[in-house]
Amino acid sequence: MPKYNLLIIDDERAIRSTLKEILEFENYNVDEAKDGEEALTMLRQKAYNVALCDVKMPKMDGIQLLQKAQADGIETQFIMISAHGSIETAVEATKLGAFDFIPKPPDLNRLLVTVRNALDRGVLVVETKTLKQKISGKSDIVGTSAALERVRDAISKVAPTDARVMILGPNGVGKELVAKAIHKNSPRVNAPLVVVNCAAIPSELIESELFGHEKGAFTSALKQHIGKFEQAHNGTLFLDEIGDMSLSAQAKVLRALQENKISRVGGDKEITVDVRIIAATNKDLRKEIDANRFREDLYHRLSVILVKVPALSERLEDIPALVEKFLSDIAEDYGNSAKKIDASAVTYLQTLPWTGNIRELRNVVERLVILSGPVITEADAKMYAGYSF
Repeated sequence: MPKYNLLIIDDERAIRSTLKEILEFENYNVDEAKDGEEALTMLRQKAYNVALCDVKMPKMDGIQLLQKAQADGIETQFIMISAHGSIETAVEATKLGAFDFIPKPPDLNRLLVTVRNALDRGVLVVETKTLKQKISGKSDIVGTSAALERVRDAISKVAPTDARVMILGPNGVGKELVAKAIHKNSPRVNAPLVVVNCAAIPSELIESELFGHEKGAFTSALKQHIGKFEQAHNGTLFLDEIGDMSLSAQAKVLRALQENKISRVGGDKEITVDVRIIAATNKDLRKEIDANRFREDLYHRLSVILVKVPALSERLEDIPALVEKFLSDIAEDYGNSAKKIDASAVTYLQTLPWTGNIRELRNVVERLVILSGPVITEADAKMYAGYSF
């Protein structure tokens, strides 16, 4: 388990000492600050994962400190603690970016659970930043074909809204890129984009993955787990291959969409979530509905906007630009300079069927980079496009 850095900010020495003793017993590194000014200096000098911050303090109160930390781009998760707690103060703190608000004297179990959840949230923030870097660097939608321009037009119109989107298309066409583009150009861009591959999660685990579970909810539930809906709060949840989701999970997703509330597996507390849903599938959901494998009411909830991503065979004129993009990306991954490719090799690639779509093209380009000489020729393309050892 990594050692996390926590900062306790309170003008009462006894409270600081008590909280420090409890948290150090839980194996956290703990520092103390007696007021907001001292805490701000410490936050600027050292990376803290979580700050437990009193609201009423001399010199600079907890709300002012939270505002200054946010303005400085400090990524510490704040848990506000106050004996003067009120609904208004809690709402103000969370609007300003606090993770949670706990009244004094804090309940020990709630405090420790909140700290663990705040640490999980901090990890998600880092992962989200990494994803954003990947989105901006390697996940651009490449091509100028008429079919692709229609997709771009749909993205530009739907991204600024909160409308739910259903992305349709065969495997490998780039449905996740479309979802990322919608999120990137939406008002939720600074909140998490959480991706769930419904086909990759066993049916008995999908509900726990989406909605989370409480400790002891089932045999292997050794601790509380925050689900994807909560992780995506204020952001976007991308449900990829939703046609493979179990009917029981579909029913829960439908309820979450209707009420904007979820309940963790094994829990009875309702949790409010504000999440934009983007779904994708390679299946014909109308046929799935007729076969009683997909709920029609969920389909209508999800498909406010339908975006159809064309197969690569419908946009062969985009292959030259895609090949250049992949050559550049692969060179960056390998730490080399990008290889050149003859125009005749690209022309040959445009004659292939590409049943695996863009994913297959990317794999072929990587194979050509590995197996070909300094310049990829038409002969290389003919030899290695379908090559296996």
